[in-house]
Amino acid sequence: MTLLWPILVLAGTGFLAPLLSPRLRSAALFALVPAAVAGWFAWQMATLGKDETMTSSLPWFGMLGAGLDFWLDGFGGLMALLATGIGSLIAVYASGYMGGHPQMGRFLMLLFGFMAAMVGVVVADNLILLFVFWELTSITSYLLIGFNHEDKEARAKALQALLVTGAGGLAMLAGLLLLGGAADSWKLSELLGRGEQIGASPMYPVFTLLILAGAAAKSAQVPLHFWLPNAMAAPTPVSAYLHSATMVKAGVFLLARLSPVLDGTVLWHGTLGGVTLLTGAGLGIVQHDLKRILAYTTLAVLGTLTMLIGVGTELALESMVVFLVGHALYKAALFMVAGTIDHGTGTRDVRRLWGLRRIMPFTATAALLAAFSKAGFPPFFGFIGKEYVYKTGSAMEAAAPLLLGVAVVGNTMLFALALKAGFHPFWSKRQAGADPVAAHEGPPSLWAPPLALALAGLALGLFPGWAAETVVASAVCGIMQHPVEVSLALWHGLNLPLLLSGVTIAGGFFLYRQRRLLWRHHHTVEALRGPMHVYERGLAGLVDFAKAQTRALQSGTLSRYIFIILGSTTALLLWKFAHFREWPDLAWRGGVDWVPLALCIMVMAGAVVATTTSSRITILFALGVVGLGIAVIFLFYSAPDLAITQILVEALTIILLLMVVHHLAPIRHEQHSWGTASQALLSVVFGLCMGLLVRHAKELQLAASIAETLAAWSYPEAHGRNVVNVILVDFRALDTFGEIVVLAIAAIGVAALLQREPSVRKERT
Repeated sequence: MTLLWPILVLAGTGFLAPLLSPRLRSAALFALVPAAVAGWFAWQMATLGKDETMTSSLPWFGMLGAGLDFWLDGFGGLMALLATGIGSLIAVYASGYMGGHPQMGRFLMLLFGFMAAMVGVVVADNLILLFVFWELTSITSYLLIGFNHEDKEARAKALQALLVTGAGGLAMLAGLLLLGGAADSWKLSELLGRGEQIGASPMYPVFTLLILAGAAAKSAQVPLHFWLPNAMAAPTPVSAYLHSATMVKAGVFLLARLSPVLDGTVLWHGTLGGVTLLTGAGLGIVQHDLKRILAYTTLAVLGTLTMLIGVGTELALESMVVFLVGHALYKAALFMVAGTIDHGTGTRDVRRLWGLRRIMPFTATAALLAAFSKAGFPPFFGFIGKEYVYKTGSAMEAAAPLLLGVAVVGNTMLFALALKAGFHPFWSKRQAGADPVAAHEGPPSLWAPPLALALAGLALGLFPGWAAETVVASAVCGIMQHPVEVSLALWHGLNLPLLLSGVTIAGGFFLYRQRRLLWRHHHTVEALRGPMHVYERGLAGLVDFAKAQTRALQSGTLSRYIFIILGSTTALLLWKFAHFREWPDLAWRGGVDWVPLALCIMVMAGAVVATTTSSRITILFALGVVGLGIAVIFLFYSAPDLAITQILVEALTIILLLMVVHHLAPIRHEQHSWGTASQALLSVVFGLCMGLLVRHAKELQLAASIAETLAAWSYPEAHGRNVVNVILVDFRALDTFGEIVVLAIAAIGVAALLQREPSVRKERT
């Protein structure tokens, strides 16, 4: 229960939020819960050594190998701390941004539900449990993105995020099942030590690709990147939380967590991350909407993190952790700043924003500090992250120029985007012909949370040694599964990373100065829909296919329904017999029971007459012959209970139909001869398949016959000498009860049909 209670507390708070929210003076009080949980995780990480872990387990589905197994190490603790710590600030921010919203309780319920699911993802020690929490993050994020459900666009973008991440989740599930089978364990803490066994599996490439697909979908890697910018239809608190510090980092978390056992193969490399870095930065450079700028920079950073995990060295993983923490701090702050600007000015278009520092001084301070960290200025923690990326590339023997080139180009564009998002709205000058916008500073709940995160980024940069010991080292130990030593510093002397940082700053300033030229190409770049177009065409095709299938299968014609059911059953039976080569023995060994043979001929003759005649009276009598023949067969094989039920139901049915047959419309003959022929052929083939199935069932004896045992039990167990009665009343009482229910239903039907309304009686009189 040790690691389960934080999840239960967060989820329970979410369930109580709709009830408590209207009764509290401020929704900011809900922030105390995730803050307390964050404090607990911080205390646990401080108590544990950097290479120590904590586990807890509760039984769940033991037969399936699924248990409520939890595991806290340095990496999982860091992710849980980010999810709950930033989540508490988001709750404060949401109380100001959405203050007075009639659905505030619903919003908090979804927010805390997502928070609980995210914590579950990072502390789950069971692959099945991890997948459950993974999908809960997809569902709750869908509801959060589509929170403004009256807006058609919000609903469409939420559905898009759900479909993309949900499809990736299904692929990941298949990969996790194959991985667990290859490792002979469902526990992450166990399978991470079985790298050689997993690598030797013939299914290794398959489950590697499947898990990579699930992680790529969640972390918006190319070509599944398009859902992330479109998810900006969500309220700003959602964007600040899900798309900077939590949901989109889940895929990165999974890649890093499994890197010890899924490394060392060409399938697990940083190419995907590098392409995503350049794509996100390139698409973001032409944007002018603050939230879309930040969305594309998030995309680029996710690519950087994935690329570093693909490199896989100790230095690369250290860089990944530093970059992850720095990004979570400054990106959440900048998203909240964007929401505050929108709240105070009514626009997020940076072309219309300038000089806001005088009107919004606190927000401007938070924005400037966060932007400097994002741009990689010293002494911010973002500068250390950028330096370590360059240091990682410099230390590589192979592909170093390529990695460094991708990193420099991407970081140069990110530098320019940082200035556009955090510097331009507050410190730029008014352009000629631009109309001023009315603005005002928001309440403390809007500027205090981003300012706190921005100051945290500055503090970690000023004290990098403390950050290395308390945060980075334990996280890297958790990833690599062995102790490591990490040292962070602002100054490493005159070296290649410092030179590349200078190139990045100079290039970033140049791109920022060319921002208006780049904005002119916004519509041209946005027209390059690419994967988005494929998604739209695929979704439209899926809907069209579903409609065509529904028209074909749900036609409203009973005969077609029966044809489809019998045809499917026939095809499956024939495939089963042919595939498994389990044809029954059809050899004739002499001897014929003439009575059942004659009865079967009578039943078949009645069926043929019923399907070929055009007289309803003849059809009813033919069906009566079929039913009576089946009842006599039951009697012949010592099943009087079935025979009595069959006779009663048949008699009642035939009598009732005879009473109404003259009110029915004339029989419509099949217009196409092929329809009649196909139905006749199917009926013959289906009958033969049923015969083969009965014959096969007769040959199949999985255990010794129970007939003698029932006879021996009849008197001592049930105190009855008539074995048949004992079987019906005692040993097969539930079956007999079912037959009674059938008779009762038939009787109810008779009573209902025989009832006449008073108006009908009067009219007939």
